[in-house]
Amino acid sequence: MLKTRLTELLGIEHPVIGGCMQWISGPEFTAAVSEAGGLGVMSSATFPTVEEFREALRKLKTLTSRPFAVNLNLFPALRPIDNRLYVEAILEEGGVAAVETSGGRPPEELVERLRENGVLLMHKCTTVHHAEVARDMGFHAVTVFGSEGGGHIGDADLTFLSMVPRAVDVLDIPVVAAGGIADGRGLAAALALGAEGVLIGTRLLLSVESPVHEAVKRRLLEARETDTTVILGSVHNRLRVWKNAAALKASELEAAGAPFEEIIKVVAGSLTREMFRTGDPDGGIVVCGQDVGLIREIKPIGEIIPGMVAEAEAAMERMAALRR
Repeated sequence: MLKTRLTELLGIEHPVIGGCMQWISGPEFTAAVSEAGGLGVMSSATFPTVEEFREALRKLKTLTSRPFAVNLNLFPALRPIDNRLYVEAILEEGGVAAVETSGGRPPEELVERLRENGVLLMHKCTTVHHAEVARDMGFHAVTVFGSEGGGHIGDADLTFLSMVPRAVDVLDIPVVAAGGIADGRGLAAALALGAEGVLIGTRLLLSVESPVHEAVKRRLLEARETDTTVILGSVHNRLRVWKNAAALKASELEAAGAPFEEIIKVVAGSLTREMFRTGDPDGGIVVCGQDVGLIREIKPIGEIIPGMVAEAEAAMERMAALRR
């Protein structure tokens, strides 16, 4: 068993956090991650109203008795969410072990409200400087997210290989590695760099429990590490996605200097949601990391996470054998 400060802090079995993915990380998916021994993180932004979010929280608590977290999305959005209302729902409903924030500097009043009520705080960062800011604000752990990963990768283009050891050197709180990690070899590498755990997204996107149409999953299984691209740089919101027709169209529009009003017609979240439902693999964009090239099988989350840990232990045993 791999025990780290992260597993002790969160009360989880394995040092693995399920990356929050909009339209995917609902109650069932989140519970599956927690039941597998990791930390499931439910997406609050998936639920357009606080009432729907409350219902999702209540359902999640019926599906698992293990620790889980909620993500608060701080990125600019076409449909802004008042995170203050979601924080109050978290506190009133109870049972949330941790809150993860991502997408900018968290409002201090929200941080203090959660801290004073005993909720653990994690922040997802794309630079070590941002991790230091989170530490100074009183966060209990940080995730350093490398540009290999799927999703919002920031402007620095730093990999987790360079950021994790730097973050470990300057921080006294647990550091979680993210970006391009899909198997136990990646977990072992992150631990060797000083991380206390990993956050994985793309690997869980291709799980049995992922609520994505099988046709889309099958196409993603064919992808290689070269089959992602970065879009939305023109609006300072760089996003690594699967290189499908929608992503290529977005890149074409950006290169032509199209206004955001035109680009959003291709990359809107509503299109992705419909794509996941209908199975049109080119109907919208799919957040996806370079580690998609490592994934060749759709498995239950209950096999993915323990299998990842077992593979990491085997990798560490191989490294130990080199000293004999």
